[in-house]
Amino acid sequence: MRFTIYQESRQGGRKNNEDRVAHCYSREALLMIVADGMGGHHYGEVAAQIAVQTLIHAFQREARPALADPFSFLQQNIDTAHCAILDYTRQHKLNDSPRTTLVACVVQNNLAYWAHAGDSRLYLVRRGRVIRQTRDHSKVRYLLDEGLISLAQAKQHPERNKIYSCLGGPLMPEVAYSRKTPLEIDDLLILCTDGLWSQAPDNVLVQAFASPHLTEAGRSFMRYAERQGGVSGDNLSLAVVRWEEDYAPPEMLEGVSTRYMGTAEVASTLTDFGRDPQYTSDLSDEEIEAAIAEIHAAIEKYTPPK
Repeated sequence: MRFTIYQESRQGGRKNNEDRVAHCYSREALLMIVADGMGGHHYGEVAAQIAVQTLIHAFQREARPALADPFSFLQQNIDTAHCAILDYTRQHKLNDSPRTTLVACVVQNNLAYWAHAGDSRLYLVRRGRVIRQTRDHSKVRYLLDEGLISLAQAKQHPERNKIYSCLGGPLMPEVAYSRKTPLEIDDLLILCTDGLWSQAPDNVLVQAFASPHLTEAGRSFMRYAERQGGVSGDNLSLAVVRWEEDYAPPEMLEGVSTRYMGTAEVASTLTDFGRDPQYTSDLSDEEIEAAIAEIHAAIEKYTPPK
């Protein structure tokens, strides 16, 4: 595989960043994940961290070098993440479970497979046009799709931030799955939280990534969206990949080639709980260490023995 990828998360105007973004790849498969946590006192951050790490750990275990069934991988591990969040809730005797949205995408054999719960989104952009987009699990999205409100009304709707599907709720999440989607060279897959997409119409988002320099474009767009959100803006997170098909020429200025990776080798990039220097935190080092241990324990309960 040959691709260029960029990911970033920003705190925006919030006191804490409860978003999580990650990607990892083997010689024959790529996984991208974006999650938006919901819950007080860092618990939304915990829910998002559990969700992202559950999928990352499973990918590291199963992509040797390809996944047997990408849709089954997504379904099983999203369900596992949901259960791990509920275990964390029971362990801490929380009155209400922390929750998180999730959008995740696997690319393998030039095919994209994605799934989402909530209002974190995926866009597939081809030749300057959005050809696929996830549909938010929200009341406002339903009203918009049914023609009961306009786009302008949706942006100002009092319930625009309410969603009806997420991980960590009292019911199993309602997860929407894509079809197997063939990719073409220079296709863009953009995964982001609502803190990002709410600040830019689709045409602005597409135009932002028209540049051949993905990293520069990503940083510029994140700065733009953060300015748009202002002092009360939400956390905002992004993972974007430009697909270059199988083993594109090596002359690219940016990019990743998996040609020489071993069959059991996996590269991963994710934000660990409380560790990103971009984010402020009122947790002590001891509290961070304890939270990390508890997150790992919740995930390990569902990890099959080697």
